[in-house]
Amino acid sequence: MPSKDSSLDSWLEYISGVHPREIDLGLDRIARVAGRLLTARPAKQIITVAGTNGKGSNVAAMEAVLLANNYSVAAFTSPHIHCFNERIRVNGKSVSDDVLIDGLIAIEANRSDESLSYFEYSALLAFYIFSKADMDVALLEVGLGGRLDAVNLIDADIAVISSIALDHQDWLGSDLDGIAAEKAGIIREGKPVVCSEENPRSTILERAELLSSK
Repeated sequence: MPSKDSSLDSWLEYISGVHPREIDLGLDRIARVAGRLLTARPAKQIITVAGTNGKGSNVAAMEAVLLANNYSVAAFTSPHIHCFNERIRVNGKSVSDDVLIDGLIAIEANRSDESLSYFEYSALLAFYIFSKADMDVALLEVGLGGRLDAVNLIDADIAVISSIALDHQDWLGSDLDGIAAEKAGIIREGKPVVCSEENPRSTILERAELLSSK
């Protein structure tokens, strides 16, 4: 395992090899580590964004509006374009290597023998950093699907679902209604849900009705 004095690249190489599979949906592993790691929610208000296309654009737009209105805003997105730091932003700025490494050390101290995927490490890292920063709002972009994605460990105060298309069918299903149902897994009981499509899929509407979402 790398040390505090190791480079961020060394840490990223390490976390990419901990879990045997790149994609392994499910919340059990990350929930057990989060239970030991996190002492607070990532922010006072959580907005979670799922969908096939437009997730990053939704996060960027909300981030800009909230910052312009003097809210403290955290954002977790993926994948990154130039460097890993882009995935985790506080008030519009990517966090530093030192902050990321400190967070990874904290995760390792609480991981025990749990195996985490690269994305699960990334999500936990964002949750940990945001919770320490005392943010007004955290914008969390789902990596894949919704219901079983690591981001969905955190209960959303507002769920945003962007456009739905056929994607990751090996994990999410072979038809649009099934894929939409997986993405609708971010909706929480009695909490608002916003869908960017003019005519949302029936499975999204059914989930929102079941949970009395606003």
